[in-house]
Amino acid sequence: MEIERINDHTVKFYISYGDIEDRGFDREEIWYNRDKSEELFWEMMDEVHQEEDFTVEGPLWIQVQALEKGLEILVTKAQVTKDGQKFDLPMQDDKNGPGLSNQIEDYLDQHFDMEDEQQEEMEMKLVLRFQDFEDVIALSKRFVQEDRLLTKLFSYENQYYLYTDFPENQFEEDDYENISSLLFEYGKATSVTVHRLEEYGKVIMNDQVFNQVNEYFN
Repeated sequence: MEIERINDHTVKFYISYGDIEDRGFDREEIWYNRDKSEELFWEMMDEVHQEEDFTVEGPLWIQVQALEKGLEILVTKAQVTKDGQKFDLPMQDDKNGPGLSNQIEDYLDQHFDMEDEQQEEMEMKLVLRFQDFEDVIALSKRFVQEDRLLTKLFSYENQYYLYTDFPENQFEEDDYENISSLLFEYGKATSVTVHRLEEYGKVIMNDQVFNQVNEYFN
């Protein structure tokens, strides 16, 4: 695992899928099994603490980006002090921030929306952030003939957000992995939920985002 200390409050690390498997985790289960995802995260954080003396105190802001050969994870401490004054991280609503365990659980809930553990079929929903609409256009070109996904495009705080829903019984496990990897090539993980977007954002396209973008912009 490669670790880069950005500053006193932020650390970035990269872990390859090979390294993940060497640690006893399956590449697919870290996306679909919340308990395994959380276990892997804290194992990596322990290693970060040992190598960089990065102590976890209070709530965290976590950003995960799936790359072709591994995961890039950015972790920032919230409620840090700078020049004697406290400031919050972006997109944090509560002044004191949620508890650490709740922060991790909320993040995993958002990105791994699971049915009952005993239910074989799986439903997955993702929200991705795009700083530039050109990235949405480029992504849409990769989904010219993909009509199974349920999608919505929002505008919120000068950025674009794509909500993607994988309908039940429509996708095999390989489909989830391939499509998710492709989505993360152009978009970034975000802590903004679809509920926040529906309440405070502006709907740009209510369905069939890729088809509409390709029709009007490609």
